[in-house]
Amino acid sequence: MAGELRAIWIKRMARGPMDPVDKGTLIENRGLHTNKDQGGKRQVTLIDENVWSELMEQLNADLDPSARRANLMLKGINLEKSRGRHLQVGRTVIKIYGETKPCERMDEALPGLKDAMYENWKGGAYGVVVKGGEISTGDKAEWVKI
Repeated sequence: MAGELRAIWIKRMARGPMDPVDKGTLIENRGLHTNKDQGGKRQVTLIDENVWSELMEQLNADLDPSARRANLMLKGINLEKSRGRHLQVGRTVIKIYGETKPCERMDEALPGLKDAMYENWKGGAYGVVVKGGEISTGDKAEWVKI
């Protein structure tokens, strides 16, 4: 079953704001164009909209998902235990390298959020762009075999 790209955020600088955009460019082996983090294994970070909603319900809060500081928010894509899998978003492909563990910034945004996110990939995932291209909110997202 296919999911959907629900949001795109670009980080201008360390500890800087996450700018929402409707469109972006994923660059092969680099990451999201103009995003602060480029290269390495953590080129793109992803969160699951459903997991974020569950966390907010659990903590009785209504924090904007950009506070997670991820680049992409997906709906209908389970990121848990996705290490090594390939995710197609629009025409692009991201190889998932691991689980994004939450840091102290999460508790700065909402006390208790870091601990709530720590288990079962609730902090999301990170990966490398293996096929670049344009992405837009609303794009189809699905696991693919490569």
